Amino acid sequence: MRLVPLLLLGLTSGVALAQGGAQPFMVGARGFATLQDAVNAIGDGEGDIRIAPGAYRECAVQAAGRIRYVAVEPGKTIFTRIACEGKAALVLRGRGAQVEGIVFSHIEVGDGNGAGIRIEKGPLSVSNAMFLDSQSGILSADDPSGTVSVDHSTFSGLGHDPTGTGAHGIYMGRYRSLRVTACRFERGQGGHYVKSRAPMVEVLDSSFDDSHAHMSNYMIDLSNGAKGRIAGNEFVVGRDKDNHSTLITVAPEGAKNDSSGLVVENNRARLAPGADFKPVFVGNWSGEPIVLRGNILGAGITPTARRWM
Repeated sequence: MRLVPLLLLGLTSGVALAQGGAQPFMVGARGFATLQDAVNAIGDGEGDIRIAPGAYRECAVQAAGRIRYVAVEPGKTIFTRIACEGKAALVLRGRGAQVEGIVFSHIEVGDGNGAGIRIEKGPLSVSNAMFLDSQSGILSADDPSGTVSVDHSTFSGLGHDPTGTGAHGIYMGRYRSLRVTACRFERGQGGHYVKSRAPMVEVLDSSFDDSHAHMSNYMIDLSNGAKGRIAGNEFVVGRDKDNHSTLITVAPEGAKNDSSGLVVENNRARLAPGADFKPVFVGNWSGEPIVLRGNILGAGITPTARRWM
């Protein structure tokens, strides 16, 4: 386990690094020197890994069991600059995982999809986490029975992708559902803030701020359509966008999921100072009726438009 000076992260949060011979990864009363050792100790069982404050060049693969990864002091446990299997700081394909209070920073890999969390199987719950200045935040494989929920978390400075194929704040493959609540997405550096192929999606009470973005794309991209609800969010469209035509898309890559009755309500959207685009709030490629109501849109933003492939 290698501790990384906070100055390398550009963070000034006053984190106290683990000192001396202290074991920073605790499973019950047992301490471990590395995160992977702690994961292996739980194996196919269930357990919590409590992680001491510090900045770590650590990653781990969870192949079994149910594990809760929890920062002893939320916001002061940082995993940075390393990815397991060329994928992520946490590669998860066990029976389930929870991640609480952890910061993921500067995760990059050769294929452009380095993530804080790679979820490949099973349910995932994330809360009070931060995903900073990396290629991707949370990236999934396909698990049609799996669910992902993300609450009170920040996605900032994501989308760095040297391959040009696109990295995203959250990319959800063919999982059963995605639920995002009270999250902040900002300062995108390419790709979409949320891109999902799940047939059921909820994005609630979150903010999407492009004011300081660079070459960002859609705010929410329901690539193959979805049922569900997008409500109570705030959107700010910045000046420096790769694609400024649409804020929320429905089935731009083919209507493989049923989108009838998708509800988009009680959101606010506006242009940042200096942005002179005329975007569409919801672009609908699905050919199915969706429900728009109670949205407050700033000058220059059209509520909806029917799109064709």
